[in-house]
Amino acid sequence: MFRHLLASTLLALSLLAPAAEAPVAHIVQLDVEGPIGPATSDYVTRGLDHAAAGGAGLVLLRLDTPGGLDSAMRDIIKGILASPVPVACYVAPSGARAASAGTYIMYACHVAAMAPGTNLGAATPVAIGGPGRPSPGGGGDAGSGKEGRPHRSPEQGAMERKAVNDAVAYIRGLAQLRGRNADWAERAVREAASLSAEAALKQNVIDVIAPDRAALLRLIHGRKVKAGGATVTLATRGAAVTVVEPDWRVRLLAVITNPNVAYILMLIGIYGLLLEFYNPGSIVPGTVGAISLLLALFAFQVLPVNYAGMALILLGIGLMVGEAFMPSFGMLGVGGIVAFVIGSIILMDTEAPGFGIHGGIIAGVSMASALFFIFVVGFFIKARRAPVVSGAEELAGAEAVVLADFHGRGAVRVHGERWNAVAEVPLRAGQRVRVVGREGLTLKVAPLD
Repeated sequence: MFRHLLASTLLALSLLAPAAEAPVAHIVQLDVEGPIGPATSDYVTRGLDHAAAGGAGLVLLRLDTPGGLDSAMRDIIKGILASPVPVACYVAPSGARAASAGTYIMYACHVAAMAPGTNLGAATPVAIGGPGRPSPGGGGDAGSGKEGRPHRSPEQGAMERKAVNDAVAYIRGLAQLRGRNADWAERAVREAASLSAEAALKQNVIDVIAPDRAALLRLIHGRKVKAGGATVTLATRGAAVTVVEPDWRVRLLAVITNPNVAYILMLIGIYGLLLEFYNPGSIVPGTVGAISLLLALFAFQVLPVNYAGMALILLGIGLMVGEAFMPSFGMLGVGGIVAFVIGSIILMDTEAPGFGIHGGIIAGVSMASALFFIFVVGFFIKARRAPVVSGAEELAGAEAVVLADFHGRGAVRVHGERWNAVAEVPLRAGQRVRVVGREGLTLKVAPLD
């Protein structure tokens, strides 16, 4: 009887007690600043995996980007959509932006937040491969919208419409998945529309405006989101935040995949191998060239490279080398420089911000290449073709004077030195002969006439 009374009392107390909050889990913060490229994609996707393996309750993706490559953006979005850990995208600090590719990423996140004084939008796919050719295969590179583009042919216009329609379908799907404003998302793609943080909140593009991280975590506490096929209640009040910095692998990838660095590595590789071919056995140019060329090829594998530009660069180098071998009054050299410059300009097959080759680097490298191939390499070639003027090899072809009559074996004087000599014809004293060969300390001679 007493036991039943005690159990009833405990049950009543448990019903009257307030419901306990979900346990607080730690938060993993990833910071993305600058253009979105292969290194950014690797950093974010590995950070999401780290958060899932560590049992994190939330991934806070702090974003400040002008845009980037379509392939890297889609890899990041795939990682967010597949993540069992909710992802909150936070455009911060004030003055930051989530333009172009950043807008797509924000729409993909479970929670979208912005700091005051930030903006997002301008998600129109840019043309790649230079003006007049849109992205192949749809989607394009998510760069900033351009107005006043040059006239396009019907085929080019059809390709551009295909790219824009693909991007519209993509971002509308993300908007519908997260319950956000799909109509404005389409305007951001078709019209390059942009919004401030306050306007984005009013138009249901984002969920929260927060001046700092602490305020953001208080505002999203208790929010329910769907992640990994389940509904998750965010418990962010008082949660510890761990900022995951890019490791050496990501930093190295960021350096190598910088188009300017990849371009220079490619040229170092080509020049190093050419120097090794000119002077076999020197080892250092060949080793440095091979390593640089392999790193450049790795970078070009993940960068949008125009292979026509690569072919023009190689053609230009070949023409400049040809000018060094057989002077053509500058025609080969000028043609080589022109091909080299044009190839360098169109090498990167994208107009995405942050992924072009700087014009100053192209000008400097072009002039240095012209000087190197036309003058330096030409000097080396002329030096190798010049007759030997010292040493034993110089004796071949040298003129000598017979010291005494002989038939078969005798003696001659060459450069003031007395040498034993053999000849197939009789020679007389004082006769001038030419050295045609050498066997040890004996010269083979023949009459000049």
